[in-house]
Amino acid sequence: QVRLSESGGGLVQAGGSLRLSCAASGFAFDNFAMGWFRQASGKEREIVACVNWDGGITYYADSVKGRFDISRDNAKNTVYLQMNSLKPEDTAVYYCAAKGSELWYAVGRSPADFASWGHGTQVTVSS
Repeated sequence: QVRLSESGGGLVQAGGSLRLSCAASGFAFDNFAMGWFRQASGKEREIVACVNWDGGITYYADSVKGRFDISRDNAKNTVYLQMNSLKPEDTAVYYCAAKGSELWYAVGRSPADFASWGHGTQVTVSS
C-alpha cells in the first residue's frame, strides 16, 4: 500500500522559510520521480517542483525558481522541499506525489503524470 505523508507546514511571515518533508512507503521509492504540488483556495492544483529518481534532474515552476529547492534522500525514502523567501502568494496546501507508471523515473509537470498523493500540509504566509 502506497503511503505518502507530508509534514513541516505552518504559519510563517513573508520572507521566512519552511522545510517540507514527505515520507514514503509501500513502493520502490528510489525508482520513482517525486513531485511537490500546491493548491490555493479556489484555484487548481499546480506543480511546484519535481525531482527524478536519483535527484540528478529537477524541475521548478517559474514562480518558485530561485527560492525553493527540492531534494530527496533515497536511503530514507523521503523527499524534501526547502522554501525560502516565502511570499503571501505561496499560501496553499502542499501535496507530495509519486510519479505514475509511464516514465516513472523522469520528472513530470502535470498532476495527471502522478499516481499517488499525500493528504497535504497547509502553508500560510502572512504579509
